[in-house]
Amino acid sequence: MAARLREQYKKTIAPNLVKKFSYKNVHQVPHLEKVVINIGLGEATQNPKLLEKAAEELAAIAGQKPVLCRAKNSIAAFRLRENQAIGCRVTLRGDRMWEFLDRLMNVALPRVRDFKGVSPKSFDGRGNYNLGIKDHSIFPEINYDKIERTTGMNVTMCIVSKSDEESRALLDELGMPFRK
Repeated sequence: MAARLREQYKKTIAPNLVKKFSYKNVHQVPHLEKVVINIGLGEATQNPKLLEKAAEELAAIAGQKPVLCRAKNSIAAFRLRENQAIGCRVTLRGDRMWEFLDRLMNVALPRVRDFKGVSPKSFDGRGNYNLGIKDHSIFPEINYDKIERTTGMNVTMCIVSKSDEESRALLDELGMPFRK
């Protein structure tokens, strides 16, 4: 069974965007290519167990095993050695990507305390959108009792479009709660 948000994109959102921007070809319609979720833990240099726990929690949230991110350079002031694991990330495509976005927009973000919406200024100039989450425990897959410490994460949505305006229109149609 296909993801609910993907079906909505195909049936209503893509035709709405074709009308709004008057595209001549269906391949001009902005679409999501991938979603990258990243957790960076600087404290992992002293305590490697933190990274293992973060990787488990990221796997639960994304439904896919994360890849460890390693340091490129040694920095003595941070007690960081080259090739030392300092974070983890997951790249989601296809149905997993659509399911994650559905859970993010409809379940996780509304659980944030005093939530007023996400920033409309987090586009990078090429149509991609970045979202920072301070507390990963907003996701329903995370068990509150087993959390040792809360970690933040960065969610990057890679959108194939010509401009930030087109990407913003796509995310609006998908239901991203932008701040007014």
